[in-house]
Amino acid sequence: MEVEVDVIEFRVPVENNKTLFVWNILSTFSDAFIYESIWNIFCNFGPLYLVKVCPNAAGVEPGFYALVKYFSAAQASKAQRATHGRGFFQSSPLKVKLSTKQYPNFLHNSKPLSHSKCQDLANHYLGFNGWSTHIVTLKDISNCDNAGRLSTTTGDPQEITLKYGCIMDVTFPQHGLSCRGIGVAEETVEGTGPDVVLPKRGKLQRWARDKAVVDAFEKVLLLVLGNGKVVVECRVERDDVLQDEDLEGLIKVNDIPWSQFDPDGQEENEDIPWDLSVNM
Repeated sequence: MEVEVDVIEFRVPVENNKTLFVWNILSTFSDAFIYESIWNIFCNFGPLYLVKVCPNAAGVEPGFYALVKYFSAAQASKAQRATHGRGFFQSSPLKVKLSTKQYPNFLHNSKPLSHSKCQDLANHYLGFNGWSTHIVTLKDISNCDNAGRLSTTTGDPQEITLKYGCIMDVTFPQHGLSCRGIGVAEETVEGTGPDVVLPKRGKLQRWARDKAVVDAFEKVLLLVLGNGKVVVECRVERDDVLQDEDLEGLIKVNDIPWSQFDPDGQEENEDIPWDLSVNM
């Protein structure tokens, strides 16, 4: 007997079979109400990457349409079948179809998820205790290459380039697996006083750590079986098998405490081009 397997990757989904096009949304509702309603309806079928609500184009009957992006093609298909032709929050039925237009080849090389979305996806399928992270090494590498050198241009404010590198392990204890990731964060700072440099060092450490976690999750595949069981697979590269003792003396942990810095970090923009072609 064949077993259904749904493969979940920790990357921005770009496949058209993971995108739903929802239209025939009445103009009597606000954007915010539609967004919340669409999210609440479609999240029941699986974790969502994104919901986007847009007004109809000029020359078309007033109203809205929405784009719903899943991580799973199977969940997108199930949601389409269950929601097409139902009104939910309005009197007239919604129309829901899977996207059909083919993306250019370069768009199929999707980029990794943000750190927060990696956490949300892992928590959904594995639970809060189903995975953990461990800092292997974290180092100030500002003296490498041109980083860390002061600007000597006459009349310009003194600048310094700060750079941090981090190696992290993401571990899945119930599956006996671990994936290793590498992250680097760099920024040029105007001024060299401790009140300027120290906060930047703290933020760069956090960004390097987050990037390393994202890099590790990129190597993870979640295999969701038809019975709901989740199997974790790690695509391990040869460089990832470097033992911790091999790194001793090469990279050391910086001891600036995280607690003295602003915990709010920045995430990369994950906007992707949206496809409006559907089977009508």
